Amino acid sequence: MKSQIEINANMRKRDVIMKTLIVVDMQKDFIDGTLGTREAIAIVPNVAAKIKTYRANGDQIILTRDTHQKNYLETQEGKKLPVEHCIEGTAGWQIAKQLYVRADDLIINKVTFGHVWDRNLIKGTEIELVGLCTDICVISNALGLKAVLPETPIRVDAGCCAGVTPQSHTNALEAMKMCQIEVIGE
Repeated sequence: MKSQIEINANMRKRDVIMKTLIVVDMQKDFIDGTLGTREAIAIVPNVAAKIKTYRANGDQIILTRDTHQKNYLETQEGKKLPVEHCIEGTAGWQIAKQLYVRADDLIINKVTFGHVWDRNLIKGTEIELVGLCTDICVISNALGLKAVLPETPIRVDAGCCAGVTPQSHTNALEAMKMCQIEVIGE
């Protein structure tokens, strides 16, 4: 038989607003692979801790995965960034093992910087984004979400993001602030 304390604790858990954490492109090629940086390597423990907190609260976790095919160099992106990366099925395409992806996590393979978000996919009443690269895919997804869910609070944790360069990371954070996306962890 449950005590009154256990019943009250369970009732409080149901009253908690469910949040959605979107982990953007935390893949080997962006961390320590072909396009990796020291800054990307440095945020992996922060992102793992953030995921752990969201899981403990029973919140929704969505991970995006940059996904290219073997013809990448023939694409518009490949012509502008001629570095093969995140080719589907390769080691570089995989999400970092330190993040401990689970079967109940939603993984979205995306073929461009931002995913075309369906409002029905987001279960939380608040959204937080973390990941790589702040100045390309994080900002693209944050702005895409803001367009689809303009009244949903959206925030980006700067301490769980890294850009192509530290300066472009900072520039992206400032641009998101101008678009009413809250930036935390600076």
